[in-house]
Formats: sequence, structure tokens, C-alpha cells
Amino acid sequence: MKKSLLVALTATLSFSQPALAKNPLFEHVFTADPAALVHDDTVYLYTGHDEAPNNDVFFEMHDWLVFSSKDMKNWTEHGPIMKATDFKWAKGEAWASHMVEKDGKFYFYTTVRHDDTKPGFAVVVAVSDSPTGPFKDAIGKALITNDMTTQTDNDWDDIDPAIYIEENGDAYIFFGNLVPKYAKLKDNMIELDGPIKVIDIPDFTEALWVHKKGKYYYLSYACEFPEKICYAMSESIHGPWKYQGILNEIAGNSETNHQSIIEFKGKSYFIYHTGAIPARKGEPSGGRFRRSVAIDRLYYNEDGTLKRVIMTTEGIR
Repeated sequence: MKKSLLVALTATLSFSQPALAKNPLFEHVFTADPAALVHDDTVYLYTGHDEAPNNDVFFEMHDWLVFSSKDMKNWTEHGPIMKATDFKWAKGEAWASHMVEKDGKFYFYTTVRHDDTKPGFAVVVAVSDSPTGPFKDAIGKALITNDMTTQTDNDWDDIDPAIYIEENGDAYIFFGNLVPKYAKLKDNMIELDGPIKVIDIPDFTEALWVHKKGKYYYLSYACEFPEKICYAMSESIHGPWKYQGILNEIAGNSETNHQSIIEFKGKSYFIYHTGAIPARKGEPSGGRFRRSVAIDRLYYNEDGTLKRVIMTTEGIR
């Protein structure tokens, strides 16, 4: 979610709130770190919730939001699905997340700051029978804690979880800051099934995401700082990964970027965040700690490589 350890919705909304297509998608609330799930002909968009009062101090994030759409243009708001402190052993910090479905259950992987029994940021998992919740802590403890990885001195190097499930049901978790890592998950989706391994890709910062089209796996990630999105390709989930370059340039006045790539009704989409909301009603504008989710089309070249994403203010038309 971030390179360095740099008003709110208070209840689940009971009504639908459509929004016409444009970028950013939503202007009444700050959203960040998008992760999209396609389920039952519907896109569910999970976001972080920036609540920083300005762009001068640091991120302030307490809960996660979800929106849904059947056409990628009109979105229904479902309110917060969890708070960071719903994980009873967590101090807070509702950082980037990812939702997947397996065997009728919805697994929400995310990042929180652990209490002093396991200091540092931790990867956690919650579970629900519905994509909009309610969600509960799936195991009563963290899935990955800072003491399990020693590649950096950062206590925030285990962030931004992303899950990829193979056609045979094998599931993998990708995560990390400064050092990209992955591990296999057990069939129950709440335990690691083997060692944590390091991935060999250049200029990695954070925000790993894996998708597949045809014979190729695509590993996209935030690179350098301020962050662009780069990507690599492989014919195996285990690599080796061939670096392909920049996919998305620096997004507006946001130093961070975080992507989600999906295919929906035969079209591919690139979902990201910017700092593009202008100042209104005397409040500060969007920016480095007040980000907003946007969506544009993603296109493939004939050889399977990805075309550079063109960021637009019009969004999906």
C-alpha cells in the first residue's frame, strides 16, 4: 500500500447509491487500494477508506468499503464491511486488501498493525457467506506476522496481500513491500502450505497482483517511488517472471498506486487510485493521503503483452 511508514462512513448504508461513470468513481468519500471480485455477473469493488484530514501528515485508515456494479458504470454503495479493530488483537490501520471466493465462502485478506505481542504489520484473513458481509476473523490470529519474514528491517514489509487461485483449486498469496513474496495456501484458505518464497522482479515497491489470460500469468506491481505500475509475464505461477516494463504511469498527485485487473463481460479493466478529487467546500483536495479509485480499459497486444494504460477523466463509457 505504501513505500514507507509515512467525513467517515459510520454505518452500513441501507440504500443504493448509483454513480455515473467518471474518474474518480466516487467524490463523496476517499477510496484507495482497489481490489475487485467478479461474482454472479456482478463486480464487487473493495477499497480502503482514506480519512486523513489533509495531505500533510500520513495515512489515516480505519475500515474497508465495498461497492457493486452490474455494468461497471453505475455503482451501489454497501458501506464499511469491517474495521481494523474487528481483529481483536490488532491496533488498527486498515491497509490494502483482496477478496476471493472459494467453495461458497468469501475470504477477505488484508493488512493491519498487530499489537505488541507480534509488533509490526500483519496479513490477516476474515470470512463471510456473502461478498458484502458480515465478515469475522477467520482464525483468531494473523496469517503472516512481521517475525516470519526477515528480508528487510521494515516492520511494514508484509502488506498488500493478493490471492490467485489456479484452475485446479491451488491458491497462492502474494504480498510484500520492497521485497516481493509469495506462498501456497492450504485448501482451507487460512493456513500457509509451505515456505514463503521471494520473487525475482526489478524495481519492486509493493501492490502485487496476479491475473491470467490464455497461457500467460501476469504479475503487476507498484514500482519505484513515486509509484508507477510495472508488470512481468510467465507461463507458470512460480515464474520465472520476464519483466515487461511500465503499465501505468504515476497517477495524478498520488505518490502511491495500487492496481486491480479483472475481466468482465468479455472486456478487461484496470482499476487504480489517484489523488484527483479537487478541493470543495473549504476542504483540502485529494492527494497523497486522500486518494480516489478510478477505472480504465486494459488492452492486450497480439503477442500477449499489455498495452500502456491510458488514464482518463471520462472513465468507462
